[in-house]
Amino acid sequence: MIVSGAGWGDTASAQSTVDLPLPGGPDRRAMTTAFPQKGPMILQRTRPPLLETPFEVFDRGVFTPNDAFYVRWHWAVIPTEIDVASFRLSVRGHVDKELSLSLKDIVDGLPRVELAAVNQCSGNSRGFSEPRVAGAQWANGAMGNARWMGVKLKDVLDRAGVKPGAVAVRFAGLDEPVVADAPKFMKSLSLDHARDGEVMIAYAMNGEQLPLLNGFPLRLVVPGWYSTYWVKMLDRIEVLATPDESFWMKSAYLVPDTPGANMKPGQTGLAMVPITSMVPRSFITNLKGGETLKAGAKVAVRGIAFGGTTGVKAVDLSTDGGATWQPTVLGKDEGKYGFRQWQTEVTPPAGDLALMVRCTNDDGLAQPMTNNWNGSAFMRNGVETLQVKVA
Repeated sequence: MIVSGAGWGDTASAQSTVDLPLPGGPDRRAMTTAFPQKGPMILQRTRPPLLETPFEVFDRGVFTPNDAFYVRWHWAVIPTEIDVASFRLSVRGHVDKELSLSLKDIVDGLPRVELAAVNQCSGNSRGFSEPRVAGAQWANGAMGNARWMGVKLKDVLDRAGVKPGAVAVRFAGLDEPVVADAPKFMKSLSLDHARDGEVMIAYAMNGEQLPLLNGFPLRLVVPGWYSTYWVKMLDRIEVLATPDESFWMKSAYLVPDTPGANMKPGQTGLAMVPITSMVPRSFITNLKGGETLKAGAKVAVRGIAFGGTTGVKAVDLSTDGGATWQPTVLGKDEGKYGFRQWQTEVTPPAGDLALMVRCTNDDGLAQPMTNNWNGSAFMRNGVETLQVKVA
């Protein structure tokens, strides 16, 4: 069987636009239905595909539908079809036995596991950064939550047999650089992390096979870490006896080694380290900035939150600029790495109203009142403020 997505990216299929009031522009983006297995998506870039989830999707449920799940690739040379019968996942390097596993070997030959987890681009919300920085000008939709199904990476590594002295595991997929001397996209995890029993090789999300653009036939799932490690179309695993010094680990996806990955624009001389684990975030999903609410009437306010590397302990709402906070009611806990819904009510007086929402995770880490800044706009997680009118 060949799974095909040929013909994607015909921008003539863009049917409408969406308001994106980013500080540095643009004010509007095209909505497109040009990509296989995808519904209407905000088009950031065609090649390589960068597709943002329309934010109203997050109000419809805790799990992000596959056809609305955001897409982010680094290189434009991506297979538009996969021959399932001939596909192989190779495991090599510092192992006792090299493996070449078919999809059947993986799906039928190893214990199945399932895990709910947020996949979030390191630069989600970059478009709100001031001063503006280079890169995809995402609003808040470069994230999604899915129920991932697959096998433990540990089980695959154990089948190959990891030799003494191994220190890291490197992953690569079927995408290729556009020019010969560009660095192939590869990421690595420490051996202990790779074998922690939570990192998995997924072949399904939300009860269906992975969409082609979200990594079919296999993708790495690294719960609690940013999506740069979630390698798509995974076909190569290499166990290393030395630290990974390749470009995408040594030189790319670095953040300042400071609290909150924060720095001042133009600041130099800071130590830089690879970005790794996510931090807590929360959003209001049922209201839009600028809309008008009725004075003196109860208004439902709801949204989503996630804790990063652990679960959501609390979500609080403020209507007075952060001077006081009221607790919200948390929805069902689907797992410590996933979205958690929350809801509350407010009865606002007439005038301008700023609704602020803050998540505290199970480790006691709360969102800061102000956003960080760094040259890549990575790890943004300041308290979100939604401005509305009350009349």
